[in-house]
Amino acid sequence: MSAFWAVAFAFLIVMAFATLPSPLYGLYRERDHLSAFTITIVYAIWAASTIAALIAVPYIVERIGRRGVMLAAVATMMVAAGELAAWKALPGLLLGRLLTGISVGLAAGTAITYLIELRLRADPNASPVVARTIGTSVNVGALGIGPLVAGCLAAWVSRPLTLPYLVWIALGAVALVGLAAAPETAAPTTSRAPFPVRLPVAAGAATLAAFAANGLFAGLSGLFLATTLHRPSHALAGATLFVVFSAGVVSQLATAGLRASRVFALGTISMLVGLVLLVTAVRLSTPSLALFLISGALIGAGAGAVFKGTTGLVLDGTAPENRVAMTAELLIALFVGLSVPVVGAGVALDQGASAPNTVLGFAILVGLGVAAAGWGLLGRRPKSSPQAA
Repeated sequence: MSAFWAVAFAFLIVMAFATLPSPLYGLYRERDHLSAFTITIVYAIWAASTIAALIAVPYIVERIGRRGVMLAAVATMMVAAGELAAWKALPGLLLGRLLTGISVGLAAGTAITYLIELRLRADPNASPVVARTIGTSVNVGALGIGPLVAGCLAAWVSRPLTLPYLVWIALGAVALVGLAAAPETAAPTTSRAPFPVRLPVAAGAATLAAFAANGLFAGLSGLFLATTLHRPSHALAGATLFVVFSAGVVSQLATAGLRASRVFALGTISMLVGLVLLVTAVRLSTPSLALFLISGALIGAGAGAVFKGTTGLVLDGTAPENRVAMTAELLIALFVGLSVPVVGAGVALDQGASAPNTVLGFAILVGLGVAAAGWGLLGRRPKSSPQAA
């Protein structure tokens, strides 16, 4: 099982690096006088490169194997961290985030399947449920760890635009050592394997809508903390994102014994309530930090439950040779969902819209999408469906 945990650790640090700069963007903005639209472009480049890597990862896995892809993901992350630490101007930030997206796409598209196969290799009679739950929990939870660490370092140590990246280079070196000893679970081949199975529309729509709600909160939380709530602390900004994504992990673990239909229903309700509370928190005459954090936790919990359920729905009925392709398609929906509200809100703010009105408009759109996707997915699940895994 040491190989299993080595892969889980490598997956965690790559996914944590994806959101590591989130509480640092204020420092970049102040130092280089960057506009909200420029920061949106930085985010969009990361999202686009992540999605491009996810599209390519099934074909890359066929040639260099699961372990090879994970090694490439960690190595690319280390290059990105070194580049961001050394070249702090805007072009360096853009290049660093592009490389980050490639590393995240490679790891996210491979790790969950790799973890399931390592678990079955160690014990052929084992259920894949535990491995899949660990994989989805790392996928969601790690997104909160990077901002928490970077925010605390930015608040309490010197050189906040250098030290977090150096820490992740060191973590990457540890991950490479662990991965080097991990076995390959699928023999590389020079021929292209067919990928005939496609992600169910309802599952993709539910994942996209769920993480659109997550993206809306995560993308605007730093702005609201600094302006509307008058709490510019970098540590608080990082801790806020940690609360959101950690709530997603808690919801995945808490719904282990529930049927899929109930998991989806609870996740959808949680996200809708969270969106209502988010709009309320920032539009009160005296904006409420407590209500703001509660709304983020509810949104994150709902997104985590939906992602866990859709991952189980997709992978349980997929042949082993198609798992990477199916996981990649599911994660494309996830990252599109995370990205669209951030990019859209950045454009709206750049055009002069107020932050409260921006969140109101996007909350309505995302809420309608969440409700429609949840209704579509629940309508496709029979009452006798098996328990959610």
